[in-house]
Amino acid sequence: MNKATIARAEINRDDRRSGSRLNADFIAPVLLLLLTVVMILASRLISPALGSWSQVMMIITLASFLLVVAFGQGLVILSGGMDLSVASLFMYGGVMAAGMIGENGSNTLWMLPLILLSAAAIGAISGLGITLLRIPSFIMTMGSGIIVASLALGASGGSTLGASPPLLSAVVKGSLFGIPGILLFFIVFSLLALLLQSRTLFGRQLYALGGNGRAAAISGIPVGKVTVLAYALSGLCAALGGALLTGYSDGATLRMGDPYLLPSIAAVVVGGSSILGGKGTFIGTLAGALFLTTVDSVIAATGLDQGWRLIVSGLIILLALLFQSGSINSILILSKKIGVFSK
Repeated sequence: MNKATIARAEINRDDRRSGSRLNADFIAPVLLLLLTVVMILASRLISPALGSWSQVMMIITLASFLLVVAFGQGLVILSGGMDLSVASLFMYGGVMAAGMIGENGSNTLWMLPLILLSAAAIGAISGLGITLLRIPSFIMTMGSGIIVASLALGASGGSTLGASPPLLSAVVKGSLFGIPGILLFFIVFSLLALLLQSRTLFGRQLYALGGNGRAAAISGIPVGKVTVLAYALSGLCAALGGALLTGYSDGATLRMGDPYLLPSIAAVVVGGSSILGGKGTFIGTLAGALFLTTVDSVIAATGLDQGWRLIVSGLIILLALLFQSGSINSILILSKKIGVFSK
């Protein structure tokens, strides 16, 4: 039996093991979404103005920016790595959209794709450093993020850019046939992301790479190409999130990406993904993004000081992580005993 055959057997064995976790991967995001709904409804106890449709749309709007970044981060985590450059590339997308496109917007149709492709190229360079030079992902992406942030600082002179491209503002704030544009974007992006992660060859290769990198390489999966593409997509998504936030906030700053670094990782992990790679779903990432955004929204409505808000938010996230890691397995074991799930 040759090495390739052994590697394929290992991957098939991993696939069978992951199949046994399918129920957990399904239950985790469902419970997280239910908890999000409960939080929104319970927020009416704080203020009658909360829990309304307008608040729901506000949560979807703010969650959209996090979801875009978390999807790219999730692809990298799925492969077994981590992208610490998303904050800088988020800022890069916003600053470039405000500075290179601006409120005139006549060059949006070619400049915006150019900005996104350049961010993807930066991400690809990080992927090449990881695969060719064997640099750990967190070191490589941290270094590339510092370089991008330094270049943006020099280009902007440290000043705030207050110009929003009309197309981006229309997507985030406008509507089409009475349907909010950001809601349409949220739905379309989610469908495309779901298909890419779960229904394409690239997605299956990411799962194999994160689950057993050595076996994936022996079986013929182009590990280097898959890794580089994952980091390129992460860079593109981060820049897209920054550009969308620029359209929402009518401007860009050099620190606009900082609040999205840790939440982009937390949304993936809270949604049920393994930080070691090889396990996770996009639905989990989506549920995590909505959950974290709802937590921030409800806590902000309480009027607590920023320090206490961070403490409460951190405790809720920690409890969610503990619940995901421990209680889901217990629920599955109990469900199997009473015959809820069939083998």
